[in-house]
Amino acid sequence: MPPNHLEKTGRLEFTLNGQPVSLADVPGEASLLEVLRGRLGLLGSKEGCGVGECGACTVLLEGRAVNSCLTAAWQAAGKRVITIEGLAQGEVLHPLQEAFVQTGAVQCGFCTPGMILAACDLLSKNLRPSDQEIETALAGNLCRCTGYHDILRAVKRAARWIREERP
Repeated sequence: MPPNHLEKTGRLEFTLNGQPVSLADVPGEASLLEVLRGRLGLLGSKEGCGVGECGACTVLLEGRAVNSCLTAAWQAAGKRVITIEGLAQGEVLHPLQEAFVQTGAVQCGFCTPGMILAACDLLSKNLRPSDQEIETALAGNLCRCTGYHDILRAVKRAARWIREERP
């Protein structure tokens, strides 16, 4: 049974990047970000602000973008979690990853995983997003380097590639 706010520790089981995970002694107050980085060594999700304002810790929980710094680890119990490490198919980058590289939307890279996963959530629902829809979907993800223009282009390019079923 997953820990809750009343328990000190418990077992946490969920699917991470397509693989089952079972962890013992997960503190009830642990965030999903703490578990991903500290217990599982997945460093793609970053802690920027720790209060859900920057989006650097974004992961997909059951296909929806969430701030893993604000998500209690136990909320992932029995669910599917995708991190940036699980987005590519082997050596083949996800279209969003490839588009970010090709458009220069990756600069320092700190915000990139969160941006890509937030965009992934958007494109799972809408493969023809308007600029406003992209901006709204990425509004919770802050970037201090790019000015967002290249990020917007990357999301549009990836949407086009996915629509065209580009290999």
